[in-house]
Amino acid sequence: MDQDKIRNFCIIAHIDHGKSTLADRLLELTGTVDKRDMKAQLLDRMDLEREKGITIKLAPVRMEYKGFELNLIDTPGHVDFSYEVSRSLQACEGALLVVDASQGIQAQTLANVYLAMAADLHLIPVMNKIDLPAADVERVGAEIVNLLGCNFEDILQISAKTGLGVENVLERIVADVPAPKPSTASETRALIFDSYYDDYRGVILYVRVVDGEIGKGANIKMFNTSAHGLALEVGALKPDMTPGHSLKAGEIGYIVTNLKTTRDAKVGDTITLTNNPATAALPGYKDVQPFVYAGFFPESNEFYQDLKDAIEKLSLSDSALQFVPENSPVLGFGVRIGFLGLLHMDIIRERLEREYNLELVVTNPSTDYQISLLSGEEIDIKSAADLPDPAKIREIREPWIKGEIIVPKGYVGPVIQLISSKRGLQTNLSYVEDRAIVAFEAPLANLLTDFYDQLKSITSGYGSFNYELADYRAEDLVRLDFYVAGEIIGALSVMVHRSEAQRLGRETVEKLKEVIPRQNFQVALQAAIGGKFIAREDISAYRKDVTTGLYGGDVSRKKKVLAKQAKGKKRLKRFGKVDIPAEAFTIMLKRD
Repeated sequence: MDQDKIRNFCIIAHIDHGKSTLADRLLELTGTVDKRDMKAQLLDRMDLEREKGITIKLAPVRMEYKGFELNLIDTPGHVDFSYEVSRSLQACEGALLVVDASQGIQAQTLANVYLAMAADLHLIPVMNKIDLPAADVERVGAEIVNLLGCNFEDILQISAKTGLGVENVLERIVADVPAPKPSTASETRALIFDSYYDDYRGVILYVRVVDGEIGKGANIKMFNTSAHGLALEVGALKPDMTPGHSLKAGEIGYIVTNLKTTRDAKVGDTITLTNNPATAALPGYKDVQPFVYAGFFPESNEFYQDLKDAIEKLSLSDSALQFVPENSPVLGFGVRIGFLGLLHMDIIRERLEREYNLELVVTNPSTDYQISLLSGEEIDIKSAADLPDPAKIREIREPWIKGEIIVPKGYVGPVIQLISSKRGLQTNLSYVEDRAIVAFEAPLANLLTDFYDQLKSITSGYGSFNYELADYRAEDLVRLDFYVAGEIIGALSVMVHRSEAQRLGRETVEKLKEVIPRQNFQVALQAAIGGKFIAREDISAYRKDVTTGLYGGDVSRKKKVLAKQAKGKKRLKRFGKVDIPAEAFTIMLKRD
């Protein structure tokens, strides 16, 4: 295909603004998919994506329209996958910005617009769902005009569900999106914007060829991981794999390789040919590091091997997933896994439970902390249980995020209150039409559990939130431990700011009192910082009436039997074991 006839574009939008539905209509209109094979959200292949209504794994597809080759990349909308989105944008020349006509601009719309502008893409504004009774075309149009500085007439008004106005979108893509720039380099370079592992074929890469050409059977090399492989098959996705002879400069397609794991071919890496390697990689590659960690334990220890095998299989496709074995005296053997964010964690948990039929206990998510010791050594810990002796620590640094919340004007007060209750600092406040954009900074650990739920409830569901990692800051952090019947329970330990330790300790022991069943002896629940106890609750013992068999006679007989019972309870208290139910370990997740 002549380069002037190629148009590479993607669709960016907030979650649930109709991105995948618009992709369906484009596939129908260009005749890429037969009517009989069509189904809703065709590019969302996972059941989980269809149920949640979100795109988790991006999908490229090639369409033909009036002699033009249109390459579409359907990108994920969630903040956890923003690095993947940035790589997809790097593979395109244009982007459709889809905004819901009833909801207007949301936090991730803004974040994605900034990413698209940084990648120097031509933006085509599209207002979707104009057929809804709640659609407010004038207001949302004004918001888009304010954001992009375009004219109201430039905004395409469509309904992706009914297909109204979608033909105009195709016309605009052909007319406005620039063709790929002609390649001047002699060596071959291609950008990997996604990769996944297929059980039968090995690692499959989705690539955009920037310079040169990659043919079937070529020996390829990854620039950053230095892995070598073979291009067993190359071709385009229409939307199923259609093999071809080669991929030329400007084209988007797939390469089936003989690599065994996606860790050899990470998103953002540059592919070059082994016999004529490129001297410089394409810009923008970074090694994505997880910053949310949680312990995953099987319901029974006999399923530990199944859990380990399942996670190893998932990690073949997901290079961001990192895991190490973990052992807890209460929960037995498990795995500590690192994730890109809370949605990523949620998806992995659901996939393990569904695809591998595992019953899981997930401990409280935590983040990583950087620790400087007095000896000058620097260490990284992923869980509170790994904290070294406090006497050897000079300072502890925790990750802070830069966040942006978009809400209707009336909710600004409660939102600022919520931010300050999480030790956050509001840094800026601006207005777009009748919406407020609240910029803030906050410690990541305080947003891990229920921040998003609280935001949704105080803003009646209108608030949207987007964040990125800012830096690590030294804070007065301590490890809060919990004791049950005098025994420390390592899986419950958390890192917390000293000012919040007392409140969190009190709340947690109160909740533990509700979930731990009563025993035949009194059980003490305590929260402690180092050797100092800061909160306590007691679970009172069951009392069996041992005097029922006595009738008449001297009161001393009664006292004797009660004294014997008291002696037995004392002994039980020393040797008795408390059975801690699984829900005690997820108690921090449900703080309210």
